[in-house]
Amino acid sequence: MVKVYSDTFEWRFARPPEKIWSALADTARWNEAAGLPKHAIEEVLQPDGSVRFFGRARKGVFALEWEEIPVEWVDRQWFRHLRVFSRGPIRTLCATLRIGDDGTGGTLARYTAEATAANLIGTLILETVFLKASRRIFTELADSTRDWSEGRRERPFEAKRKTLSPPERARLDAMVARVEESANVHQLVRRLLDWMLAAQEIDLMIIRPLELAHRWGTSGRTVVELCLQSVKDGLLELRWDLLCPRCRGAKLAVTSLDQLPRGAHCNSCNIDYDRDFSRNVELTFHPAPAVRDVVAGEFCLFGPMTTPHVKVQVTLDPGETRDLEGQIAAGDYRLRTREIGGEHDLTYESGAFPSAFAEAGGVTIGVPLREGMIRLTNNEDRRRTLIIESRDWVRDALTAHQATTLQVFRDLFADAVLRPGNEVGISQITMLFTDLKGSTALYERIGDAAAYQLVHEHFAYLSRAVRERGGTIVKTMGDAVMAVFADPVDAVHAALAVQSGVQEFNRASASEDIVIKVGLHGGPCIAVNLNEKLDYFGTTINMAARLQALSQGGDIVFSTWMVADPAVREILGAFQLAKESQMIPGFGEPVTVHRLTTEALASGEVATQ
Repeated sequence: MVKVYSDTFEWRFARPPEKIWSALADTARWNEAAGLPKHAIEEVLQPDGSVRFFGRARKGVFALEWEEIPVEWVDRQWFRHLRVFSRGPIRTLCATLRIGDDGTGGTLARYTAEATAANLIGTLILETVFLKASRRIFTELADSTRDWSEGRRERPFEAKRKTLSPPERARLDAMVARVEESANVHQLVRRLLDWMLAAQEIDLMIIRPLELAHRWGTSGRTVVELCLQSVKDGLLELRWDLLCPRCRGAKLAVTSLDQLPRGAHCNSCNIDYDRDFSRNVELTFHPAPAVRDVVAGEFCLFGPMTTPHVKVQVTLDPGETRDLEGQIAAGDYRLRTREIGGEHDLTYESGAFPSAFAEAGGVTIGVPLREGMIRLTNNEDRRRTLIIESRDWVRDALTAHQATTLQVFRDLFADAVLRPGNEVGISQITMLFTDLKGSTALYERIGDAAAYQLVHEHFAYLSRAVRERGGTIVKTMGDAVMAVFADPVDAVHAALAVQSGVQEFNRASASEDIVIKVGLHGGPCIAVNLNEKLDYFGTTINMAARLQALSQGGDIVFSTWMVADPAVREILGAFQLAKESQMIPGFGEPVTVHRLTTEALASGEVATQ
């Protein structure tokens, strides 16, 4: 009979479980802090379409090889992580964490480590040093978590801060000075550098600027601009990750857009998928080697906080049903298996969560049982890992669509374009077109030189309005401007700012008054390389340009697509819009448009945040 060596650690925390889970369940961060080595993972496709995961690493004199069994967990409740070794002194290693309310509003956590030996050396290790060393290390990590949860330290686990030689410090100070001289950063670059020198490697392997902004309590756009400028001045490097739409893993990464393939294959899910700038191409960052050399590899491939959007992940034997205690928060969810197959999307509001069944070809849902319990059933004839994941996973992902619609990106990386003829789809984009009313007569009245100066000042005015609201000017065409936004709300705020600020612009100008025509529309389009810059084409762009042509000047013309957006409707609720039916060149049927007239703009309360 194989002897199992085990030890259970019990810890209490003053903070509730939802505040403690993110630290104790972060297996990658925990493993790094415990001094475990990074490892390489090989994904091996099986004949039945499933995938097995095999790891390799070296610990001291031992070469280790093992199968990585997918971790099981219920969010803020428990996880179980098993490794089965084929090489090395240990045969199996399993870690289990369970947390819950301790009855006083705090947390009671129980962590169990179990291991079996593969040979006599393994037996000797387990009977002498393993459990003793584990108790010391785990107790230190639990104490660090407690200090962090109670505000006595900035992060739960500290890394060894990189020590800089005088020449290294001088070089980094020079980089910081260059970034500080730019217009894109404010005062955050020193904070970024200090964080990179002190952070754990797990934080630096993939730096998501929106996630960093949430952590710092500052504007997402500010941190994005900081990271882009830091790439230009040598503190950071960037990469474009092509994410799998099922598991959200980056299965392919390139350093420039022109290297981005049209699609990729995810071995983990055994699916092919295409690229879409607004859905599954993400821009991430990592330190330049001169700042911190981050070695490739994994501290933990799987784990609750590696994929925090996954709320439940449980592996079931054929025919097995499991009832899990756990509360799912209201929101939009996807039910799927880790293996290839269909999926089921649902919106959960309250009460009991629906039962889920792994069936041939996908996942189905059944009758909810009771609140606080989740029933999972595997009706297939092979093992299946059922997953319940939140669909808001993109909140901290800076998509290529968002990045390339920022003015600072076009300013700093104008050459970061697609290969000629290599277009890419964007499922949603918002276009803002403007033009000067009566510009030909303007040139005749005040002369070419004065008119040119006025038009140049008007371009600067429009550029500020667009940039301050997260958009970018793609190009100018005569006196017209084409701008793009990732979020239609930002485009509306920019349009309102343009029209509400024209009178002030005219008062400040030494020349004649100008009148601006504005049209907005959104929808799918394609991004292409034109004249070595990103440009956009398609029906969406054509419609936006036509709406601007319908503008009478001083007003704003919106498409039905724009006003159908709930967030846009909320903004425009302060105004009375005129609904019209218009024939538009290039479109066979009359098109419904919504006009915000000059009079309505003057009478409404303009919010231009």
